[in-house]
Amino acid sequence: MTVRPFVSWPDKRLRTAVPEVAEITDEIRLIWADMVETMDAMPGVGLAAPQIGVMMQLAVVDASPDRKRRILLANPTILSASEEMNTHDEASPNLLGVSAIIKRPKNVSVRYLNEDGVITRGDFTGLEATSVQHQIDHLQGKMYFDNLGRVKRDMLLRKARKT
Repeated sequence: MTVRPFVSWPDKRLRTAVPEVAEITDEIRLIWADMVETMDAMPGVGLAAPQIGVMMQLAVVDASPDRKRRILLANPTILSASEEMNTHDEASPNLLGVSAIIKRPKNVSVRYLNEDGVITRGDFTGLEATSVQHQIDHLQGKMYFDNLGRVKRDMLLRKARKT
């Protein structure tokens, strides 16, 4: 397993929607292993493949207190989201030195391919749900600050340039 370097904002790969994974192979499992190692080194609670320059719909999430609930996702799609919202301070290793309070659904149900290549439905809540949604955004070429209004987004990006 290897800790991989992060792509730095404003690299165009961070704004590119990535293609789905056709099947789960040993190569995909190795990428996931590197992603987990990289996520743990941040430290962070999730990582999407484009953040390290891998242009595939792969993500990892572990928001558990003991870091023992690794969720490996390929081709994740949100099936439903709660009306109840949650706020969390979100950031990205691709844009260091800044963060923002983002409002997202508190609970989401997601369909994805798991590490065995089986289509799975996962129900996520709280920080885990926030991280899953954050990673899905990355896979669609979106950054967390895209969820802000224009003025707040522009302020955040100006601050990041000064950092």
